[in-house]
Amino acid sequence: MKKFFVLIAAVCMTYTTAFAQTVKPFKEGERAVFLGNSITDGGHYHSYIWLYYMTRFPNMPLRILNGGIGGDTAYDMNKRLDGDIFPMKPSVLMVTFGMNDSGYFEYNGDNPKEFGEQKYQESIKNYQQMEKRFKDLPDTRIVMVGTSPYDETVQLKENVPFKTKNETIKRIVEYQKESAAKNNWEFTDLNAPMVALNQQNQQKDPTFTLCGSDRIHPDNDGHMVMAYLFLKAQGFVGKEVADMEINANKKQAVKAENCTISNIKKNGKDLSFDYLAEALPYPLDTIARGWGQKKAQAEATKVIPFMDEMNREVLKVTGLKGDYKLLIDEEEIGIWSGDDLAKGINLAAESKTPQYQQALAVMHLNEYRWEIERSFRDYAWTQFSFFQQKGLLFANDRQAIKVMDENLEKNGWLKGHRDGYTRMMSDAVREAREQEMDVLINKIYEINKPVVRRVLLRKI
Repeated sequence: MKKFFVLIAAVCMTYTTAFAQTVKPFKEGERAVFLGNSITDGGHYHSYIWLYYMTRFPNMPLRILNGGIGGDTAYDMNKRLDGDIFPMKPSVLMVTFGMNDSGYFEYNGDNPKEFGEQKYQESIKNYQQMEKRFKDLPDTRIVMVGTSPYDETVQLKENVPFKTKNETIKRIVEYQKESAAKNNWEFTDLNAPMVALNQQNQQKDPTFTLCGSDRIHPDNDGHMVMAYLFLKAQGFVGKEVADMEINANKKQAVKAENCTISNIKKNGKDLSFDYLAEALPYPLDTIARGWGQKKAQAEATKVIPFMDEMNREVLKVTGLKGDYKLLIDEEEIGIWSGDDLAKGINLAAESKTPQYQQALAVMHLNEYRWEIERSFRDYAWTQFSFFQQKGLLFANDRQAIKVMDENLEKNGWLKGHRDGYTRMMSDAVREAREQEMDVLINKIYEINKPVVRRVLLRKI
């Protein structure tokens, strides 16, 4: 047991060292594009990152865009830079690859070491073609992102792991890091800390994984861990939603960080004041969202200190004795003792607060936006994973449909995309869907502004 706690302490120290700020925070008006494979394409981590900016910086609009396509390697990504990624006009481009590049079944064959070396060399050769293109983007900041891991150690029924696959991925990540250093780009790694979290939790539960039921695709909890690690690399640890301390006896605000406290009144043993924060608490979804997902975003808090490090809305009140009922805008939030209030409570952990409910509306609007954006990524898959190699890129005509139908029976993925493509092939449909996203984003930046809240501590 002692060794286990020493391991946890070592892991925590590693996180502290490795996650000093290595990626600059996004700025107002930026267009941050995440280039990747299916983990990016169908995943939520970039959406969770944007939700942080939506709630923490309500007056700083920006765009975060999904640039993933399922099945892609660095070779495939390079082929679609001009037709897919560059038209998004990225001011910041996050680049992650390696899961598909590193190969699969042959790791359990006769020559796994040779196969891993072959896939590594192929991946680097393909990446170097992209690297050349990125050097010609003077107005785009490049961020290399080491991919989430392939989990070889989780115990899953009827799923034999591809042994040493993640070792090849780690070599690819190390090359990304070297490329970033050579080109004066930024770098952060998701692989090593997620492997550490997996192995740490598998000591208690061998079936635990952040990498999904196939060892590859993280569920929503894994995507929240990815978002947390990226935000940590951007330096947001310790950035409070708000931090307020009130001396009840003196009716005085001792501390008001990222917020304004005013109109402090004492009526008998009751205390009230006005509270205007500069941010909203980060809302954590408790429902599994997305195709095939089984876990909720909020489950990530069981394995990462997100609430303690990045989601603290602290209310501290000294000078009170006995128990007090907390009401915000006349909504009852809970009951705390004077001692608890003197130590401080985290309002961001209280989903009943009006500000948390306000943030939930932002979260749901962002989820609707994510769903629409996904339809564009499915459309992109048909273009760049099928039509491009048929010489029909963006043809969007009857000939394209004919060629698609001729290949349906031998391409299950294509068959699954047919219905979506036949709708999205119309310019009018895509324009309308873009307008839908614009409406949702505009609404988000309309309703995400904190408002003055009346806080009452009533003696009971």
